[in-house]
Amino acid sequence: ELGWTESVPYLDRPPSPLEFYREWVSPNKPCIIRNAISHWPALKKWTSAYLREVVGPKVVSVAVTPNGYADAVFQDRFVMPEERQMPFMDFLDIVEKKVISPNVFYVQKQCSNLTEEFPELVCDVQPDIPWMSEALGKPPPDAVNFWLGESAAVTSLHKDHYENLYCVISGEKRFLLHPPSDRPFIPYELYQPATYRVSEDGSFEIVDEKSEEKVPWIALDPLNPNLEQYPEYAQAKPLQCTVKAGEMLYLPSLWFHHVQQSHGCIAVNYWYDMEYDLKYSYYQLLDCLTKAVNVL
Repeated sequence: ELGWTESVPYLDRPPSPLEFYREWVSPNKPCIIRNAISHWPALKKWTSAYLREVVGPKVVSVAVTPNGYADAVFQDRFVMPEERQMPFMDFLDIVEKKVISPNVFYVQKQCSNLTEEFPELVCDVQPDIPWMSEALGKPPPDAVNFWLGESAAVTSLHKDHYENLYCVISGEKRFLLHPPSDRPFIPYELYQPATYRVSEDGSFEIVDEKSEEKVPWIALDPLNPNLEQYPEYAQAKPLQCTVKAGEMLYLPSLWFHHVQQSHGCIAVNYWYDMEYDLKYSYYQLLDCLTKAVNVL
């Protein structure tokens, strides 16, 4: 009713800055763009052998969980992963099943880890997406992130305050999306923050972060929603799409997204800070009204 399509449209080429801002950023609509990164050396170079040679024994940050869910609600807690420092080649051994672990490993640190932890790989991609930077008037991006992990690693439903260009280098990512207008049907609750910690016997325990404030998060699993517990979600209208190697997803700010991936999928994404404009004000109004109705 608000103009969303039933599927995410494809563009066969990267748009001009004006076209992209007018057709996609301003109306806050997602799209998948082909042939936008086909010139990147990474598409051919980033094999396991190349990554071992270039990054190799370097120690990097890896998210480790017992179940594949990092930054997600579990046992009535908002549980963050154990952030383990380990040689990158040891991480690759686990992804390639050369070493068997009962846990789930994912390179997913979102503090511009490509530039901060993997500077050896930056020359194989771009420091920014030029037409996006020009469209937003915001070069460079706030963060450029590198993602690599197991198929069991799942990103729980959430939203970000960024204009997001998500580029798949190898494998594929499966996104379930909700527009901001679905906010009344998506259940937020406050949860005690906690972190996975490895105990002496190798098992995981959940340790509360007692000094931290409670975190608003979404416990609902959109792939298997409990409609008895969350009946309002039946009115939401998710979009699903698969982003394949060589494709780029434009994920607009404030869109809810849940993400799965093929095993060993490699991706790079660019975060540009959103404009806190009228769209943001409308979302805040919708959020406040939703909370007020729930209280009543």
